[in-house]
Amino acid sequence: MRNHIATRLIDDFIFLEGPKWRDGSLWVSDVFDHKVYRVGLDGSREVVAHVPHRPSGLGFLPDGTPIVVSSKDFRLYRIADGQIIEYADLTAHATGHVNDFAVDAAGRIYVGNFGYDYDAGEPRKTTNIHRVDPDGSIGIAASDVDFPNGMVIINQGRTLVVAETWAGRLTAFDLSPDGVLSNRRLFADLGERQPDGICADAQGAIWTGCFNTGEFLRVLEGGDITDRVQFDGSGVSCVIGGADGHTLFMTVYCGPVPDLVAGKRKAAVFTLPVAVGVA
Repeated sequence: MRNHIATRLIDDFIFLEGPKWRDGSLWVSDVFDHKVYRVGLDGSREVVAHVPHRPSGLGFLPDGTPIVVSSKDFRLYRIADGQIIEYADLTAHATGHVNDFAVDAAGRIYVGNFGYDYDAGEPRKTTNIHRVDPDGSIGIAASDVDFPNGMVIINQGRTLVVAETWAGRLTAFDLSPDGVLSNRRLFADLGERQPDGICADAQGAIWTGCFNTGEFLRVLEGGDITDRVQFDGSGVSCVIGGADGHTLFMTVYCGPVPDLVAGKRKAAVFTLPVAVGVA
């Protein structure tokens, strides 16, 4: 396993989720500051939109439309000209705050939720991954998932991988051309590590932030770990992008959880050159 040291790109955020690389910029949600930002490679930042109910997962439809999760009001919004416009209402479907998602080539969105009221201290429960179709219909894509978090589609669109945070594992599903998930299986058992946000590289390996250990890991199917970046804090989420498609962007909370609860602005983005680039 190779160990790496990352470079700080930008800081002074509260808690950064859902990083995505698009058109020369990094898009990222500051969950507790209720803003979506666009970050440049020079460390510049621009507020793209205000999302009052905790922005979380970010993604883009095939036509380039940006979509953001609004966690506490159970909705997906599209972002247009600095405004948020409702795209899907999951109130009747999700049993906990809506979280991260992935988008397939047909524009179907696979989105998870906490499954229970985490903030109120309810007992842990499994939940569903829902599929939001371009026509607005919503259905269950997978059930009995343990705190589905980051998701990514690999293998030329034929496999969806989800981080089940509390279970300490990455789980894979076959993804059919008509958007059906099947053949659920273990992609990697991470033991006591809690995977949060994930991304994939061109070889189908998964990079994951591990919230409880402060690590970012490159994990192969079967569980072998090839690369590791250690931080003093919490590893949150990641994406591969950059001018040459060979930069790993990592969002980190650089402090203890009590500081996060107190809203201290200790979140940052770090970068790392990687040998295997974007998928």
